[in-house]
This record gives sequence, structure tokens and C-alpha cells, in this order.
Amino acid sequence: MAARKKAANRYYSGPPSDHFDGTLFFNPDGQMPGRFTDLLKWQLSGERSKWPAANPSPFEPTEPAARIDSDGLRLTMVGHATLLIQTAGLNILTDPVWSPRASPLSFAGPRRVNAPGIAFSQLPPIDLVLVSHNHYDHLDLATLKRLKAKHDPLVLTPLGNDAIIDAAVPGMRMTAHDWGERVEITKDIAVHVEPVHHWSARGARDRRMALWAGFVVETPAGKIYFAGDTGFHGGANYRLMAEKHGGFRLAILPIGAYEPRWFMAPQHQNPEEAVQGMQLCNAAHAAGCHWGTFHLTDEPIDEPVQKLAEALKAKGVSQERFRALRPGEIWDVPEV
Repeated sequence: MAARKKAANRYYSGPPSDHFDGTLFFNPDGQMPGRFTDLLKWQLSGERSKWPAANPSPFEPTEPAARIDSDGLRLTMVGHATLLIQTAGLNILTDPVWSPRASPLSFAGPRRVNAPGIAFSQLPPIDLVLVSHNHYDHLDLATLKRLKAKHDPLVLTPLGNDAIIDAAVPGMRMTAHDWGERVEITKDIAVHVEPVHHWSARGARDRRMALWAGFVVETPAGKIYFAGDTGFHGGANYRLMAEKHGGFRLAILPIGAYEPRWFMAPQHQNPEEAVQGMQLCNAAHAAGCHWGTFHLTDEPIDEPVQKLAEALKAKGVSQERFRALRPGEIWDVPEV
């Protein structure tokens, strides 16, 4: 019986590589996302912890400074994987989501349990947006439309995601890149697009048609690593970052959405692995994200913070070096 023909890639076409088979992207020497039967097994397990309907941040929504100049590096948590990075006069947003749900539907799907740490109307001028991949908790087309209308930023994203964004936000200034590419933003700032261990999908029929990535931002204030969303993958990509970039003033690392491990481990690292990652990539400081805003997985809402504290103590790392940020929290990251 003839093998079933693969569906054509609707987002990207290009030559095969060590992470693209000519149709779909994959993690080299890594693991594929779980099968639909695994998803059902997890969803029907009844192990999901109950989250509160609302879990307000102890920090009030903030109005950021317009710019941070010189060697300053200021980080403001908006929520989940959305952070405002301010340094060298540049304002950068990561995976911006201001919508009430991380979902293709306005009436169903994970709903945020705390308000964005910066009201959209209070954003400073946004110059650059980094979009790591196309899952709904990271690529929010409604927010990108708002950013285009008010700020007209440049968007950097991995291959294939540009097709999704362009179809919904015509005219958005945007470039799409493969792993290993370097993009000059200004004479002082450049962004590297780097491998992480994850996957992509907007629906049931486009799995792995767009690439996923992390970003390294070179600035006069030091290097910043935003890992986006990633499994630990034996630390391989963290070792690569240290080998290629030497070290970082700041690493922004996911610490939540990791249970159950049998299903989530390949794609979502846990807090202990995040601490290992911080050490492996030689980050002087780390900010924990991807927790406490959208109920995506089984762990209790506050467990990532507890587990992070335990992991830092076990590794002899100061709690001040790796902070699990809450919406509205501002961190002026110390110099190395």
C-alpha cells in the first residue's frame, strides 16, 4: 500500500536542513510532540490542579519610562512570556499577548487570571518585537494588530510565522529567519535567532510547518537571551549558547507549564531544569517567565515559584540572581 503523501507546508518552502525535512521542521536529535492519543490520556487523567479564577499580581500595572539609555537594562513583566526589555534607548517586546485568552476563540480557552503588568495604552514607543513561535500563548494576532496601528514596530520571527502574521496584519514590518541567523537592528544592537527544543501549531493540521526559536540580543549593556518556550533537551541548546555567545547578563527562561512530565518534558522545562539552563549558558542573572497567567498544564499556580526557590537553594545560587517575575514587576538588572 502506498505511503500517505505529506500535506504541503502552507507557511514555508525551502531546502532541507538539519532541522527541516523539506516539508516540516523538527528538533535535531530531539523528540516530536506527543500524539493525539497522548493528549487525550493527559486531558482525561483528572490530575489538573484547580487555579483561582483571578490571581492579581502584588504589583500594580506600571507606566514604564519612555527609554532607558546607556548601560542600563530594565525588564518589566507584562505576563506569561510577554516582557518589555529596555536598554540602549531601544524598547523590545517578547511574545506580546494582551488578549484575555490564549486561544483561537474569544469565548473559550485559557483565560488570563491577572491583568497585564503594563496597560496597552501605557506602553512606551515599541521598536522591536520578538515572536518565538506560533502557539496562541506566544503569537497573538490581535495584539500584533494593535501594535502595528499604534507603534509600527519591526517584528522578528522564525521561518514560516511571517506568513501567519502577514495574512492577519498586512503591512507589518517583519523579517523571518532561520536558526543561526544574525540581524542588525542598529549600529549597536543585533539579534541572533537560535535553536530551542519545541514545536509549532495553530490548529490540528499545521503541526511543525513554522519554525520555533529563541533569541540572543547583543546590546552595549551586555547580551540578553530570551529562550521563548523550550524543553531542556539535556541542556544541549544551553551549552550551544555558552559556546557561541560566551555568557549573558540576563537570560529570560520559562519555568512553568511543565506537568505532567511524561507528556510535557520534551517541550516545557521545569524550574530545576531552568536553573541548570541558567548555569549552562553562563547567565549572570535570570528572569522566570511562562507561569502564573494562563492555566495551561497540571501544576498548581504557585508551584513554579516554590520549585524555583528549592532548585536555587540546592544549586547554591542566590535567589536574587534568578527571579520569577510577576505582572507589573520591574527589575533593573545589575551589571555583570
